[in-house]
Amino acid sequence: MPTKDYSFETGVFRPPSEGGAASLLVRLTRNCPWNHCTFCAMYKTEKFQLRSLEEIKSDINAMADLAGDLKTESLKQGSGGQITREAIMALFNRAPGLDRHHGAAMLIQWLMAGGGTAFLQDGNSMIMPPKDLIAALTHLKTTFPSIHRITTYARARTIAQRSLENLKAIRAAGLDRVHLGLETGDDTLLKQIKKGVSAEGHIEGGKKTMAAGFQVSEYWMPGLGGKEMTEQHALNTAGVLNAVNPHYIRSRPFRPIPGTPIQEQVHRGEVTLLTPREQLLELRKMIRALEVTSKVCFDHAGNHWRTSRGDLVFTHDYEGYKFPDEKERVLQRIELGLAFDQKPEPFISL
Repeated sequence: MPTKDYSFETGVFRPPSEGGAASLLVRLTRNCPWNHCTFCAMYKTEKFQLRSLEEIKSDINAMADLAGDLKTESLKQGSGGQITREAIMALFNRAPGLDRHHGAAMLIQWLMAGGGTAFLQDGNSMIMPPKDLIAALTHLKTTFPSIHRITTYARARTIAQRSLENLKAIRAAGLDRVHLGLETGDDTLLKQIKKGVSAEGHIEGGKKTMAAGFQVSEYWMPGLGGKEMTEQHALNTAGVLNAVNPHYIRSRPFRPIPGTPIQEQVHRGEVTLLTPREQLLELRKMIRALEVTSKVCFDHAGNHWRTSRGDLVFTHDYEGYKFPDEKERVLQRIELGLAFDQKPEPFISL
């Protein structure tokens, strides 16, 4: 069996629900095509690039070569094709460059976890020409038939610019779930953070994503407007989410990341950070205004509030709380958090 170089790219960022060994990371684009958001540090030192369909297919083929050769090593050793430590070591001995391959460990862990889901990187895969995205999805699912769910990040503005016909074709080709960064539903705050889309644009993009048949995860940032804008941030965010009624609403509490423009605003006193208790008060206002059938999730370490018993106010489970059935439960949990003297915790980025 000839030695191969197994060359394929792997990006850095993915949602927590796609982390660990959960998803195969397939890089369709590099970095973020917008990259102006004042709170974000993810892609600030990099330029956006569309990858060609040929590059993407080559990556998927290289992943398949690595997976196939691991299976071959397993069969040679009498392990029936199951990926074992011995099969991994045998292949790494034949191809020593694998120990420096950024994506090899990711792929192997994914295979050992069952190879069921994939995440398309980087920040906005929907900006690809629809025909190329459909071709990449088709090749991925044909090459790895075990994949039953494919997800990606996208911008509401990009989706709003796509025809519903193209979006439905992309959904039919295998893209199941789209993660949208709402952050806030307040127009003044959206301009302040340079999000590049209005509340109405978020609604249009979100509703179009739903209409095309995707599962939709909307992310919002408690505390993003500081003390100065807390009420309008909470109520207007709830308004956008009510209009979209996505499958998932995910909380990502705001923390100023060093080196970002918004961190400088905090330093200059232009944005006053909420205390943990004030975050819960803002969250209570937003939750009270929510009229959705979504799952409301707190699946990030930044949702760190605790009760007097020491347990977390909210579960970090990826499926969260089903509304409206569990709305009152969430509000009751917030009251437990408000009854406890919350202590600030360090920001953890995942």
